[in-house]
Amino acid sequence: MEHVRLTGPEIARIIDHTLLKPSSTRDQIIQLCKEAVEHRFATVCVNPYWVPVAYGLLKGTEVGITTVIGFPLGSTTTNAKVAEARDSIANGATEIDMVINLGALKSGELDAVELDIHAVVQACKGKAFVKVILETGYLTDEEKSAACLISKRAGADFVKTCTGFGPGEASVHDIALMRETVGPDMGVKASAGIRDKSTAEKMIAAGADRLGTSSSIAIITNGTGEGY
Repeated sequence: MEHVRLTGPEIARIIDHTLLKPSSTRDQIIQLCKEAVEHRFATVCVNPYWVPVAYGLLKGTEVGITTVIGFPLGSTTTNAKVAEARDSIANGATEIDMVINLGALKSGELDAVELDIHAVVQACKGKAFVKVILETGYLTDEEKSAACLISKRAGADFVKTCTGFGPGEASVHDIALMRETVGPDMGVKASAGIRDKSTAEKMIAAGADRLGTSSSIAIITNGTGEGY
């Protein structure tokens, strides 16, 4: 695998600048949005409650708004995920990161998993991208591949590694596996544990075309961050 070398601004354009801590305050969300505009990150990634705040700050800019649904466990019902996605889009979200139904996946209930994703995709169609969080730390390689194929069949736009709240972090191995499974025409998002530019470049070289991180500024300035 060749090492990819990119400038800070080049990496910024594929970063979802993330703040998902349950204790996040309004002032912290406002600061996140200001940073996203300043550095031209792809999106901010915030919990659904903060989507209207982000929309008020980011409308008219190039920065999108990602939010998370079924988060972080993935075990809410399909109807709940659909309602959460629709509400978030109505409030201004442009990208929806949904957590896959892990229990159903590990039970071999693959049709149920696909229907769950497809219902959210249909609710978002023409309004928001859908990224499916696999929570790879819980999965075998076989399950990761199956989850990628299910997500692709269901019409999702991206597959994503982790919530940042479960075990494990994004790895070069997982990104390469996910990219190989979904092919060149579907997005792959690396998230959790990306805290410096070198790690970001390795993920991109392995096949990631979006990064989720709360260490965004450290990454684009070649420093080291903490957290998600």
